[in-house]
Amino acid sequence: MALTDDAIQKIKSMIMDGRLKPGDRLPREADLSVQLGISRGSLREAVRALSMMRILDVRRGDGTYVTSLTPDVLLESMGFVIDLHQDSSVLDLFEVRRALEPLAAEKAALLMTDEDARDLLTLAEAIGPGSEVDDVVANDLEFHHRIAQASGNTVLCSLVDGVASRTRRARIWRGVTQESAFEQTRREHHAIATAITRRQPSIAAAWSLAHVAGIEEWLRRGSDEEDLTDATEHGDRPVREA
Repeated sequence: MALTDDAIQKIKSMIMDGRLKPGDRLPREADLSVQLGISRGSLREAVRALSMMRILDVRRGDGTYVTSLTPDVLLESMGFVIDLHQDSSVLDLFEVRRALEPLAAEKAALLMTDEDARDLLTLAEAIGPGSEVDDVVANDLEFHHRIAQASGNTVLCSLVDGVASRTRRARIWRGVTQESAFEQTRREHHAIATAITRRQPSIAAAWSLAHVAGIEEWLRRGSDEEDLTDATEHGDRPVREA
């Protein structure tokens, strides 16, 4: 493992110092092993590990390339880890959302264009008492994505998208079991969007915190984690009146 770690560090150094750039093809295995002073076996293990980390892209019959190295690509592995632990850590995911989304809302209030802010407000008002569950959840995900995107921080946006999309089942469960959940979501989204439109970063952040924390508190107070998982996985949704 020590030899493989050494090989990984040497390839990463080539990327960090610019010898390999995003999209570049790595030299032939035989040449690269000589260049780095490592065995071909260690080089293969290093390439395999770096491909799992989405730093390298192994294309069968073509060669090995450096990926785009954009945050969304590099954070794909984080999404995989979240998927593996989704059922047992939904409350942990909401804790992370509670930390990230107020920051995104604060930055959006400073950076979002006037047109995008107006569109965000329109999106917040697009759901109503007769909206279907899936439509409301899709609207919710899009709402938070636009705010994160407007933050101007690609890493923050990728993290918000990655975590928020994996709390979808909890959102659905809340929508079909908590009375007036959709109307509460609409009101809170409207308050966040209004603060962003008015360029009030601290207020946007405060409303965002209250919005996410409210869902988290509902889960902690009224839901057993195992029951939540069983019900959403098996599609046991109560009938909801329009």
